[in-house]
Amino acid sequence: MKFTVMRTLMAALTIGFGLLTAPIAAYADDNPSAVIDQIRASGVLKVPVMTGEEPGYIKDPATGQWSGFYYEFLGEIATQLGVKLEPVETTWGNLAADFQSNKIDIAIGVNPNPKRGLVVDYLWEPLFTDAWAVLTPPGKPVKTWAELNSPDKTVVVQKGSTMQVVAEALLPKAKITPVEDRGLALMELQAGRADGVVLSIFDALQITNQKIGNVSLPEPILRNPATLAVARKPGNAGFINFLTNWILQERSLGLAQGKLARSWEARGIDLSILPAGFSF
Repeated sequence: MKFTVMRTLMAALTIGFGLLTAPIAAYADDNPSAVIDQIRASGVLKVPVMTGEEPGYIKDPATGQWSGFYYEFLGEIATQLGVKLEPVETTWGNLAADFQSNKIDIAIGVNPNPKRGLVVDYLWEPLFTDAWAVLTPPGKPVKTWAELNSPDKTVVVQKGSTMQVVAEALLPKAKITPVEDRGLALMELQAGRADGVVLSIFDALQITNQKIGNVSLPEPILRNPATLAVARKPGNAGFINFLTNWILQERSLGLAQGKLARSWEARGIDLSILPAGFSF
């Protein structure tokens, strides 16, 4: 009898505590501005930055200060939120882990990736549209992806990146060599150990100034949406809504395209290789 009474009391207490805590948990989950509130309270927007990724990310070796069009975009977002930028050095392949460990709040210029999408929320409206290109040795441009799809061809990609996914999908017969960053990939090409390096077309074009090789936009042309991503967590709906509106304004008013064009022009990037009608 005593056991039955005690069990009843414990059950009642459990229900009572549940009723007390449920509204608190529900409030946290239902507050769409929770993530924005956290960022504003911290005073900083934690953003990824990467060496060797000019002109998107540019690090001044003398001062350690960052610039570049991606960093400029992120700076505008931080200003709108009333916080400062906090750069976190990383790589494209580490972004998912960085989100999970709360090292970064947002990533820009990323490509939708189903595996990463298990822990990251992508914004469906891209900031701009790129395309996948190949940097080949001087005098050896390619017209199609099929020209590189051979056992005697070696193609270098950045490890864990979308470039690796593209190469493995289109060039299953070729030898795919993953390396840590773009600088190492270019070294492989210069050393004669690669027949091509997969890059976004805008990244490949700015490398042409270094006279390392030829830029090709192989057919079929693969469009490459440059999107924004945030950590998947309760309360990020308001953050996503804010960023979506920011992107729509940037694109509809030509602000994003203008920034990109100025950035490429400043670095002497020749956009004439882009096919007629190509719009970013």
